[in-house]
Parts: sequence; structure tokens; C-alpha cells
Amino acid sequence: MQLNQLETGVLFRNSMPHVKSVHAYFPSVAVLSDGSLLGLFSLGEAFEAVNLQLHWSRSIDQGQTWHYQGQLNPATPDRLTSTFGRVTTTPDWELLANLIRYDRSAHPDEGLSNPDTLGLVPAELLLMRSGDRGKTWNEPEAVTPPLVGPAFEMCSPITVLRDGRWLWPTSTWRGWDGELPNGNRMLALVSHDQGQSWNESLDIMHSPDDHLIFWESKVLELPDGRLLAVAWCYDEAAGTDRPNHFSFSTDGGASWSTHASTGLSGQTLTPHILNDGSLLCVYRRLDEPGLWACHARLNEHGQWENQDQLPLWGTHSSAGTTRTGENMSENFAALKFGAPHIVRLSDGQLFVSFWCYEQNVSLIRWFKFTVS
Repeated sequence: MQLNQLETGVLFRNSMPHVKSVHAYFPSVAVLSDGSLLGLFSLGEAFEAVNLQLHWSRSIDQGQTWHYQGQLNPATPDRLTSTFGRVTTTPDWELLANLIRYDRSAHPDEGLSNPDTLGLVPAELLLMRSGDRGKTWNEPEAVTPPLVGPAFEMCSPITVLRDGRWLWPTSTWRGWDGELPNGNRMLALVSHDQGQSWNESLDIMHSPDDHLIFWESKVLELPDGRLLAVAWCYDEAAGTDRPNHFSFSTDGGASWSTHASTGLSGQTLTPHILNDGSLLCVYRRLDEPGLWACHARLNEHGQWENQDQLPLWGTHSSAGTTRTGENMSENFAALKFGAPHIVRLSDGQLFVSFWCYEQNVSLIRWFKFTVS
């Protein structure tokens, strides 16, 4: 794999860090019908600050420059909440922002997760839409999942399948006190009516002993019709990360292969389908420092094959950007980069966005290139 015309730039950075603390995290980018781009990200005082909310920017020059537009989600004056989300477009160019809003009212001086149980504060799922390229957005629509989480992870945009179904990849997560009635499961919520209801879910990855947790899950549809799911795999019993895992389905998600290792030692894996059906995967690597790109393929026998790996960011200066101790709440708090997102621009180039700390400020950085 060769990355051609490699360029990089900044989607959002606090321009006055000496005056106010504003950090940016968790980006996603949507390509609009006119070729312009909309970037969604969270802004707040710190990685798990109670004032983290969704904001957005727009680009009219293929991502070279970005114009900040403001906060996307409405405020909740009656509650202390923080909001995270991702954005995508449907085939008819409707913009979709799927959100998770966390209620911090009962734990205003805590992070998102309980360090004793790894449980999350209460959460609600929401959907926002725009039919005019982001000029106006509807009020958040409540999404009722078909099972109890009780909490869920915010990790992926909605995947629109060719048969018209919408998939919301996510994972169950413990409640604050540790309750987890359905176990650790990577799943996808399913809507058959363009997001009006979500009465079904696809059960994609779980372990029989419930010791494995699957985070940062993604689901995409391959050219041959198979569905591919990937996830960061954490072995809670051993207190360590396993290589990123994958599973695939040949029947539209009704059944899935036994999850297996991709051989990529890392976290937050994001795959993107290339023109020949192979995959560009970008992930936070653990056996080497930094953010890396890997050329991979799911062959006709359902085996994952890795080919070239190339560094993108942080290979020389990432000391202290990850933590791998036994307490995952503390590990999350220590992270300094991740959550890559990939889209194909109207000119055919690939656009990778991710968050990272540079000069003690977390910003949204992008890379743009072609692959040959």
C-alpha cells in the first residue's frame, strides 16, 4: 500500500489556550451532496468534563480549511449533561447525527465511569437530522433501544445498508453501580423505518464467560454483501488488551462468525472499503507508538489478512499518550489520541480525522491522501 499526496491539517483547535481551556475530541466527517464537508466533534474543558457538548464545522474546499459553526445539540438547563455523537449521510443526502447524552447530575465531580465498577453514568440515545446540508436541524429524537444496556457506548456513525436498514453499532455498558443484565455485548441497533423505531438488535460479539469487552465497534457492508464488524477487545479478567477482533455475517446479520483476532495490536480500529474491496484500517497501535494505517483484506474464506502498515502520527512523540494499567477508568482518562474516522471525498481522496494532544491542547487533526 502506498499513501500518495499525503497532506495534514487541523479541523479544529482552540485558538486561545492561554485564555480558556477548550479541548476537542471524537471527530466524524460527512460528505454532502455539493462536495462540501461537515465535521462533528466534542468540545469541553477536559477529556471527561461535564461540559463536553457536540459542535460542528464546515469546509467548502475539500477539508483544507474549516469554518466553525457552533454547538449542535440543544442545552439541558434542568440537568447537568454531556453529549457525544457521530455524523453520516444517507444515500438521499439526509444528514444523521446519532447522539448519546450522559446525565452527570448525580456525579458532577466524577468522570463518565465509576473507577470501582467501570459503570457509566445514566445515558440516553438520541437522533438529529438535517435535510438542508446542515443549515437547520430537527430537535433530538429519543431512541428507545430493544434491550437494556443499561448504558451504551458512543463509537460509530449509523451504517446505512443497501437493503435500506439502518445499523447503530454500539456495546452494552454497565450502569454506575455495576449492573449489566445482558452481559458485555457488541451489537448493532436496527431500524427498518429510517430511524423512526429501533425494535431489533444484531448480537455480534460476546464471550461465553463474559470476560471480554468489545469497544469502539464498527460495522460496514462489503461489496460482496457480507457484513464486517470490528472492535477493540479488552480482556477484563486478565486486565489487558487483546488484538482488535472481527466477525462477519453472510446472511445480513442474522448470524455471525465466531469473533477472532485481526492480528492488529491496538485500539479504536476503523476500517474503510477501498475500490478493490480491500480495507484501509486506521487504529491506535499498542505494540508500536502512534496512530497507524494498515492495508488489510477479508478473503473469501473469512480470514483476515494484514499487509502493509504505515505510521501516520505520534510515532516519535507519543510517550505518555496511552496507559495500560489494570484500572480501565484510569486508562481512559490518560489517553491522548484516538477515535479515527475515514470518509472518501468527492474527488476520490481519503480523509482521516482523529483527536490528539499537541502542545498540551487536544485538537482535531486530519490526513488526506490517495491509496495505490
